[in-house]
Amino acid sequence: MSNLEKLPVTIITGFLGSGKTTLIRNLMTNPQGKRLAIVVNEFGDVGVDGEILKSCAIPECPAENILELANGCICCTVADDFIPTIEALMNLPERPDHIVIETSGLALPKPLLKAFDWPEIRSKITVDGVIALADAEAVADGRFATNVAAVDAQREADDSIDHETPLSEVFEDQISCADVILLTKPDLAGPEGVAKAKAIIAAEAPRPLPVVEVAEGKVDPRVILGLDAAAEDDMDNRPSHHDGHDDHEHDDFESVVIDLPEQADAATLAAKIEKLAKDQNILRVKGYAAVEGKPMRLLVQAVGARVRHQFDRPWKPEEGRQGRMVVIAEHDDVNVEAIRAALVD
Repeated sequence: MSNLEKLPVTIITGFLGSGKTTLIRNLMTNPQGKRLAIVVNEFGDVGVDGEILKSCAIPECPAENILELANGCICCTVADDFIPTIEALMNLPERPDHIVIETSGLALPKPLLKAFDWPEIRSKITVDGVIALADAEAVADGRFATNVAAVDAQREADDSIDHETPLSEVFEDQISCADVILLTKPDLAGPEGVAKAKAIIAAEAPRPLPVVEVAEGKVDPRVILGLDAAAEDDMDNRPSHHDGHDDHEHDDFESVVIDLPEQADAATLAAKIEKLAKDQNILRVKGYAAVEGKPMRLLVQAVGARVRHQFDRPWKPEEGRQGRMVVIAEHDDVNVEAIRAALVD
């Protein structure tokens, strides 16, 4: 790649638990001959996603090419974190061919796009495309739609759903900014759910967008890399709820970090998380735990009451088998002591 060419960047956005990390893991193992670099933006101060990706590092995407931004939302820390990180990647001895940015589930993509207009990097990089992941089952349920009539037409409406929550705005902004929508977990939604989700996305999108069904993050990289969208020059076609505002707030959400003692078994921990989600309206739980008698670390990912877990790697000696979970909820639903009691006691 000539140094005179702009370095392409793909932004992977999507709501909590939509499958961004799984998608990137698959990209890393099938990079189509490209040398990749990954930037991971966590919500909270525990780098679970970055840790997962580093464990998958390969020569085409070595561990030193995987950087984490854990000091807050990437679109709120542009000067302090984002610009220096991009510059560091461009100055690596072996310059990457393509940078992939995994935003936090709460990040709005348009403020991030505006960061690419900064003089330090504008002449050097371009946004190849914005890829938005949407959980097919969640969208089909109408949880993120503001157009109640459109949702009612696709399912038997639940009139208790509040379509004006901050979650809805995040979802809509991600759809509006995207070049391609990946509809994840279609097996859980079923054919009817997938059809409903596609109709809702079409109603929310400001322009016709390709929607691709993706299971377990498996998609041909040619579908999402090499779009040459130059999205930073196409801002007017990507409307946002926050247009006209210089910043945005994430005060509606809060993350809590819980240290976990060794667990008796994986199933019991999963049951605790499921009950916690139902009792306290928890949006997301992710982290890892030690299980008695098991040399491997238990990786846990939960979206609402849907909990997935697997043993991912042996514990390192310096880690001391210390479990830790990041719990994310809307601000008004956070009760730190109740969360700790539910998971630890």
